[in-house]
Amino acid sequence: MSALAVSPESPSRRSSVESTSSAAERLKWRNHPPVTSPGVEHSNPFEDHMHGQDLFSSSSDNDVSGNTSDEKAGDTEKNESGHRDQEKSKQRKRRHEANDMAKLQGVERELDELRNLSWRERIRHFTWTWFCMTMATGGIANVLYTVPFRFRGLYALGCLFFILNMVLFLFNVIMISLRFYWFPKTFKASFLHPTESLFIPAAVISFGTILINISQYGVDRTGFWLEKTMSILYWTDCGLAICFSIGIYLIMWSTQTFTISQMMPVWIFPAYPLLIIGPHAGNLAPKISDPNKALCIILSGYVIQGIGFLVSLMIYSAFIYRLMTQKLPKEALRPGMFISVGPSGFTIAGIVTMGQQLPQVVPKDFMGEGMGELAGKVGMICANFMGLWLWGLALWFFLVSVGAHWSCMRRGKMDFAMTWYSFVFPNTALTTATFAIARALDRNRPIQYVGCAMTIMLVITWLLVFGMMFRAVKIHQVLWPQKQEDRTEGGWKQQSAEEQRRRRYEDGMDGTEEGRARGWSMSRTFSRRGRPGADARRMGWGLRGVTSRNS
Repeated sequence: MSALAVSPESPSRRSSVESTSSAAERLKWRNHPPVTSPGVEHSNPFEDHMHGQDLFSSSSDNDVSGNTSDEKAGDTEKNESGHRDQEKSKQRKRRHEANDMAKLQGVERELDELRNLSWRERIRHFTWTWFCMTMATGGIANVLYTVPFRFRGLYALGCLFFILNMVLFLFNVIMISLRFYWFPKTFKASFLHPTESLFIPAAVISFGTILINISQYGVDRTGFWLEKTMSILYWTDCGLAICFSIGIYLIMWSTQTFTISQMMPVWIFPAYPLLIIGPHAGNLAPKISDPNKALCIILSGYVIQGIGFLVSLMIYSAFIYRLMTQKLPKEALRPGMFISVGPSGFTIAGIVTMGQQLPQVVPKDFMGEGMGELAGKVGMICANFMGLWLWGLALWFFLVSVGAHWSCMRRGKMDFAMTWYSFVFPNTALTTATFAIARALDRNRPIQYVGCAMTIMLVITWLLVFGMMFRAVKIHQVLWPQKQEDRTEGGWKQQSAEEQRRRRYEDGMDGTEEGRARGWSMSRTFSRRGRPGADARRMGWGLRGVTSRNS
């Protein structure tokens, strides 16, 4: 036999033939650090095995008188070793399956706990975004009041939405108070959360919307007491709007770090309380009997409305830059794009309505001796032209937001969230602005018709979103862990240990068939990570491919 031939009984011969021992030896070589000897060329050990097989084959061809009894003994030893390895592999497989089943049962128990979550636990996730519902409902009442074509029952329908809005506002106050009473840590957490904190001003906006509705539907139909009360509440609303706007922005800038890739129009939301002061002043000033008080209300409305719009305008630029560099937001976040319609819409409705009241309330010597009448008329004309200018901007943002939702509606990839009320509230501002522009242009009929069509669409949209909200509560899309604006995100961690335990079941593990399938997959993944041969198998897969190609 040649000196280079390999004996059938040698370990290298058996390791190249037997699958189990070969895998073990490959793992040994794979994990062993590279060792080199002086004067010896370092080579791939698996290539040596392959060369050994080739050399043995050639030597057996040349030497047909080899020891057949030794070969038979080697075959018998191989068969016994193969049986033992098969038994061991079967035992390991049964143990792994038992571990997988135990993990899956643990996941199922956790999912059962989530499926049986009590209403008290669900109230824990009643966030500030629920006040978007009252914002939208009050906005519908505001639109119905400004419809120019009056008919029997329209006032009653507006009153219905107005009363419903007050009931829903009381419901929201009670529910969020229960959340903070039962879970006190969530109060501070709601102010520090990167998303939920943005919606805290929604409560102030809802309060201001109710005051606007009272000015529209109640002041001129009751006594002097309500007029005086509403004057006081107007200044209270101004103070709340300024304090909350500045306060929320300061908290955000002190505790959070935002990047341009995360930019959404929801960053404008803390400025929204300022944006409804102008419409509030425009609706209240005509109901005030004292012209001096009415003038003070109008002037303060111009100042605060200007603050809100200019702050929003600066954030507009960041939003446009984000769209230019990061493309459109994800489907679930696109309803927030309609928030960009609100600043221009509310500013139009405010300045045009206030400008139309200026000639009736300015004194004779306003802005100069004998200049009162001229100042009032010039102010009204400037307000009308500024309203026309901003109306085009609001329409542009509205069309961009609608176009961004085309792919979402076509593929049906949007899950319900309370931010769906963004389909309603900012567009109520655009509708009231459309009616204000029609009045400024001497009751332009085509523009009034456009506003009426938008009103019908808004009412239908509100009904759809309101119905979807009840469905979402039933199927656990809202009032559920990790499903709303209080979920863990952006490095922000929830304060409660219970919330951190629930965080493991994010993204669909809610008791559905799909959720259980993901739970099974997760349990198998975790079990594989603990197996001692898992990494060896992963490394061996690529190795087998190399070995087969070399063979």
